[in-house]
Amino acid sequence: MGTRNSDGPVLRNRNHRLSKKTEINPGKPGGFEPIGDVSMSNDLTHRLENAIRTVPDFPIEGVMFRDITPVLGKPGLVSSITDQFVEDLNQLGWRPDVVVGPEARGFIFGPLLADRLGCGFVPIRKPGKLPAPSRRVEYSLEYGSNALEMHEDAIEPGQKVLIIDDLLATGGTISACARLCEESGAIVLGALFLIELVGLGAREAIAPMQAHSLVAYPA
Repeated sequence: MGTRNSDGPVLRNRNHRLSKKTEINPGKPGGFEPIGDVSMSNDLTHRLENAIRTVPDFPIEGVMFRDITPVLGKPGLVSSITDQFVEDLNQLGWRPDVVVGPEARGFIFGPLLADRLGCGFVPIRKPGKLPAPSRRVEYSLEYGSNALEMHEDAIEPGQKVLIIDDLLATGGTISACARLCEESGAIVLGALFLIELVGLGAREAIAPMQAHSLVAYPA
């Protein structure tokens, strides 16, 4: 079954599979149970469980922040995560022509995955960071709004795109990335994450785009 600390994640292992979906199960401690059709090795399960750090009350009181900086500091762990992403993509049948990642942590996992897949990486940046003509999408936050930009010539019409980021929370950033890709004429296969926060309605917000994550935490 899934591996979980008392306040920790459910992670996939070879004995119990976690898919693109997570369902709420109020009868289980932590409030959710993994379901699905993609598996992860016990070794990677334990390495991620030990590396992802939970920081209470950051950046504001009541928030349990899931910190990936220890993941980046473990020799070989990011490479193992990339290997798992490649395996999962094969099982899911997602074969992208281009990998797209938003600033900033999408820049960590995106180029590594793109290199492993033998395709290009396209950065999506905050406003004013790109030098050539760019597309811009604005999206709403709980208080105010934000915007993302992508070079107009970064993606060709008809290309299949995979979006990658470190964490899926409310889905606003990923939805904006998908809009930029679709406005370029691309086909968005889905979105890939290391961590997913369950209970914030992200999957409903990004529908019909599919999402897949390695680790699921209660929000």
